Amino acid sequence: MQESENKIAPTPFKIIESKIFVLRSHKVMIDRDIAEFYGVSVKRLNEQVKRNRDRFPDDFMFQLTMEEGMALLVSRSQFATLKKGKNLKYAPYAFTEHGAVMLASVLNSSIAIRASIQVVRAFVRMRRVFAMNSELALKIEVLENKVGAHDSDLQNIIIMLKQLIDPPIEKEEKPFGFAPK
Repeated sequence: MQESENKIAPTPFKIIESKIFVLRSHKVMIDRDIAEFYGVSVKRLNEQVKRNRDRFPDDFMFQLTMEEGMALLVSRSQFATLKKGKNLKYAPYAFTEHGAVMLASVLNSSIAIRASIQVVRAFVRMRRVFAMNSELALKIEVLENKVGAHDSDLQNIIIMLKQLIDPPIEKEEKPFGFAPK
């Protein structure tokens, strides 16, 4: 084990979760982000993917089009112009949760293994959040269906009650223009 591998601190979940995107209806991470977390260059990561292509079926990894890659890169940049070396030269790969785990096995470094555990935990945590949000959305929809046509009636009642509680204040008319001394 190399000395530099021991000095890498765990990446907080918030940072990892900010790098997970929904593309083509899959939650994915882009190759450059995973390479950064795993402590390797994008070039090395892509070399290992090409050497082990049979380990990455379409539901583990897919390649973005150049248009998708540019749109993603621009949407993540705070500035319209990118820094030198940050331009997109090749269409990036997008890795699902399973692809991220498989990457750790083909990269075979202690950093990649530790980082993959954090990445998987971030995916699982996001899945739980999405599930809770889905349940909440379903409950709200059921409630809306129960209220149904009563909604406008209830809204009118609320408006009338507010008017009874706080009647409109009559404004004093101020003279228009210059006032005589």
